[in-house]
Amino acid sequence: MTDWIGETFRSEAGWSHLETLVDLGNRMAGSEGERRAAEATRDALADVGARNAHLESFDVQGWERGHAAIHAGDTTQDCIALPRSPSAEATGPLVDAAHGLPEDFEALAADPDVDLDGAVVVAATNVPDWYDRFVHRREKYYRAVEAGAAAFVFHNHVEGCLAPTGSVGTGADPIGEIPAVGVSKEVGDRLLRRWPGEPVTVAVEAAVSDATSQNVHADLGPDTDEAVLLTSHVDAHDIAEGAGDNGAGTAIVVEIAKALAAREADLDTRVHVVCFGAEEVGLCGSSYDSEQRDPSEVKAVLNNDGNGRARDLRFVTNGFDGLERAVETVADRLDHPLGTVPTLGPNSDHWSYVKWGVPGYQVVSETGDEGRGWGHTRADTLDKLDSRDVREQAIVLTELAVELASDEVVVERRESEAIAAQLEDEDLAEGMRVIGDWPY
Repeated sequence: MTDWIGETFRSEAGWSHLETLVDLGNRMAGSEGERRAAEATRDALADVGARNAHLESFDVQGWERGHAAIHAGDTTQDCIALPRSPSAEATGPLVDAAHGLPEDFEALAADPDVDLDGAVVVAATNVPDWYDRFVHRREKYYRAVEAGAAAFVFHNHVEGCLAPTGSVGTGADPIGEIPAVGVSKEVGDRLLRRWPGEPVTVAVEAAVSDATSQNVHADLGPDTDEAVLLTSHVDAHDIAEGAGDNGAGTAIVVEIAKALAAREADLDTRVHVVCFGAEEVGLCGSSYDSEQRDPSEVKAVLNNDGNGRARDLRFVTNGFDGLERAVETVADRLDHPLGTVPTLGPNSDHWSYVKWGVPGYQVVSETGDEGRGWGHTRADTLDKLDSRDVREQAIVLTELAVELASDEVVVERRESEAIAAQLEDEDLAEGMRVIGDWPY
């Protein structure tokens, strides 16, 4: 075992690929930069020994940002359009929806002094520690839409003059219904201090077109029908390098592939690498792949999205006991601390398979940040990351991939009805219905 561990800890394959990705510039879904990132990832996988590395294209809704602004009083406040915002302008009274929780909208609806119909609604990017679940940006947006809002302002909770990004829209209707922008904590605080209840104008210019994205595929190990899917996403938001989200995840996949190529004799089951396109605009690449793939031939999904940003790893196991056992086995074998979370995580590419009962992880780093931290801002840059974390996590995840591929390891599938019931129990179902993401 020690030979491959030492080689992986000395390897530069993953970090070198991460540098390639961040230096490409814009990797927005459907862009030329995303295509070049996919091509570079295909070539990197081939270079480290994966076989049959190739691209598979699919159609997506293209979106390109233009100018965006908030006009308040006689001032113009800095903002950025949220991807898939319509190109539109709207004016209305500024209303603070706090964290954008369901209870926040209920309280505003019950307040006789507030009218959400025609309002410009402001909601924070974070969820308070005391709240029992994560409330996604799109849920906040569509709760504003349902309340009749004219525009939506996404207010960063992180200091540093960083406007947040993140897509709106649904799979059925990829372009949102009302203009949506992100503002920094400082701009959001200023708006709410100076112009509460006053008319403000949100203006967004954006171009919408048909576009093409692509998934990157490659194989390792024996040529079995059943496969463990080793995944990440290649695309990133256009305002930053996308180093942490998700250049690091893809870099770690390349490093894992290199280690597995040296350990192919240890693999009982094929490991199929898929680096998805267009994750950031609605899990488009994984949705496309899951529709083409026989779910009975997927043994497990090991999805790297959010790891590499800090040393310690957390595995979202989505209620699969067998996945938790596999992590515990690897942690004991390597004498390495690994955390698990049994709850469902419907906001990354593993979900395209998990929702139908296929065992799947999301692998993330324990950053200690509230919310996304630097993610989805201009500050998601390479200097925030450490090459040692990339290599060390690749070692752990290589061992986990081999464990999952073992004939001796069986991870029981779950019925879709059980997944749906867990979504209800974890209070996630209502928000998914509001967004239009309820699959059952």
